[in-house]
Amino acid sequence: MNGRIVVDTNVYISRLLREQSIPGRAVARAWSEAITLVSAATLDELRMVLLRPKFARYFRGEEIESYIAQVWNLALHVSNAPPIRACRDPKDDKFLEVAVHGRAELIVTGDADLLVLHPFRGIAILTPADYLNLK
Repeated sequence: MNGRIVVDTNVYISRLLREQSIPGRAVARAWSEAITLVSAATLDELRMVLLRPKFARYFRGEEIESYIAQVWNLALHVSNAPPIRACRDPKDDKFLEVAVHGRAELIVTGDADLLVLHPFRGIAILTPADYLNLK
């Protein structure tokens, strides 16, 4: 699928943990076939989650920063998006904001709080597996 895609934090983390996993392959597909969208807020969340103690045994700080730079450099940046309050988990609204204001066609996530909103304002919200199954 070509177009604009928002990738959720959990999918990016899964790619970093296991590149050949389904989420890892979904990120690779998005990077090669689409335009990924990010914001400072979504990148900040990725950094904060990766810096949690539970990930310290998997990654060093410089690996995390290198990955975040890769995600940033491969994406189109959406800034100053007006707030959207629609998700039952308010921390996930930032992904809806990026998708709506970046004119995304799709959000790829494993988060049930986002998946339950499918579709959101005409934007598909799919799991990595469902995204990989799209033609």
